[in-house]
Amino acid sequence: MDLIARNFRWLMLISGVLTASMFYGLFAPQEALESMFGASFNGQLEGLVIRSWSALVGLIGVMLIYGAFSPQNRVCCAVFAATSKAIFVVLVLLYGQQYLATAAPAVVLDLLVIVFTLLFLLATRRRAAL
Repeated sequence: MDLIARNFRWLMLISGVLTASMFYGLFAPQEALESMFGASFNGQLEGLVIRSWSALVGLIGVMLIYGAFSPQNRVCCAVFAATSKAIFVVLVLLYGQQYLATAAPAVVLDLLVIVFTLLFLLATRRRAAL
């Protein structure tokens, strides 16, 4: 677990950059939806929701990057990001099984971030207890 705690910032940085790449949905919402879920839309409301979702996901990526470079804020950033990713995974598994094949890479990467965040938090707690 010490290995995870020592190198967690690299996971935050890499996953942060990947997550922040969702900002492209602000400028190309149709393409973002198609690449993530293999679906398209035809209305302004859907475009608005996808742009907003892309911005929020992108901001989670920025938060991960910030946490990678800010040890004093690392736990907070990691918890918020892992919580956001857990909500996405649960929603896809509960309500979006038809999109699972297309969204599988994002789901798998998010699950890895969640697991490593939990291990990081355990290692951090264990270190604080000593």
